[in-house]
Amino acid sequence: MKLQDLKNKTILILGFGREGQATLKFLRKHFPKKEIRVADQSEGKNYLDKINNYDVIIKSPGIPYLPEIKKAKDQGKIITSATQIFFDLCIGKIIGVTGTKGKSTTAAMIYEVLKRGGFDVYLAGNIGQPALELLEKINGDSIVVYELSSFQLADLTKSPHIAVITNIYPEHLDHHGSFEDYKNAKANIVKFQKEDDFVVFNKDNQDAKEIADLSKAKNKYGYSDEIPINLIPALYIGRMFDITDQNIKKAVAYFKTLPHRLEFVGKFKGIKFYNDSLSTIPQATIRALDILGNDVETLIVGGFDRGIDYAILGPVIAKSNIKNLILFPTTGEKIWNAVSSEENNITRYEVSSMSEAVTLAYKHTNPGKIALLSPASSSFNLFKDYEDRGNQFKEEVNFFAK
Repeated sequence: MKLQDLKNKTILILGFGREGQATLKFLRKHFPKKEIRVADQSEGKNYLDKINNYDVIIKSPGIPYLPEIKKAKDQGKIITSATQIFFDLCIGKIIGVTGTKGKSTTAAMIYEVLKRGGFDVYLAGNIGQPALELLEKINGDSIVVYELSSFQLADLTKSPHIAVITNIYPEHLDHHGSFEDYKNAKANIVKFQKEDDFVVFNKDNQDAKEIADLSKAKNKYGYSDEIPINLIPALYIGRMFDITDQNIKKAVAYFKTLPHRLEFVGKFKGIKFYNDSLSTIPQATIRALDILGNDVETLIVGGFDRGIDYAILGPVIAKSNIKNLILFPTTGEKIWNAVSSEENNITRYEVSSMSEAVTLAYKHTNPGKIALLSPASSSFNLFKDYEDRGNQFKEEVNFFAK
């Protein structure tokens, strides 16, 4: 879609979070006299009632294909997104990064490597700027590293020049309906690629490999996921752009771990605290335990139940050196059931607030050992989001340290 295609269309922005606000700002700049309407669920349950009055509906990524949206599409309304508009209008190269876990860190590291190499590079997505804000800054030589969620990919009809797939595990099943639909959404990162495009993917993850196989790109680079900070995709891409290994190493050396991703909070009263609030699936928590090793004595897990199976997590916890398992509702019970099916010497504690959890962590973790927040669950029953959960953890850790 070209920008001028919107000139004579009636437009509705569906969802008015960060991306919806950026979309309105972008459209106002190009069509200052045009009436652009916004519908958001904060208005009440009837916010979709007038959706059929508009030619173009720009849907925010977190809104699923509700019956009203499907009906509008069937009636010929154009359903699009800020991501699609950006892909249609971007004249620079796009490096798209997706995966169930690791995409933010990977995208940030690729950005740092390209920046160190002297390129005109921008970071877009959840950890960067809303993509539409970049359109006036970029030119044909620019590179945009775009972190892409399954929500953003679901409606996309173009794929990036370079696609990076870190891994694929069951997540967001409450939104997509099934793991197959979730995978299909992720697959759009390669589905529309051409022969001269590139795919960098984790060949140790079967579902990531299957998605990479869908690409028409002749240039495919499979890597083994053996390095915790997802260095290899950044290394591959740095070399694609002829950046020296010396500059790549410098970028990696100065790279800081992103918040809520195995973030070291500090050592207080002899206890090392780690915030891994972004671990919202069992595989991510398993990875955190693998990286931190046998010093993890207290683990805080549990949260909102999205129907994820915890069978793989139970044996890992049971066979670890963990002595204290602090459980948030409602998945805390499911995780404990998976743990208790194995022989273990773990003590369980049930809590309903971060203050309770951190109090217990201080009380029962020995000096020199680690207390880890890695919930293996979503956050929405007790917290606004994973950031709120992680920030509360850090605040409580610092509060009780005094």
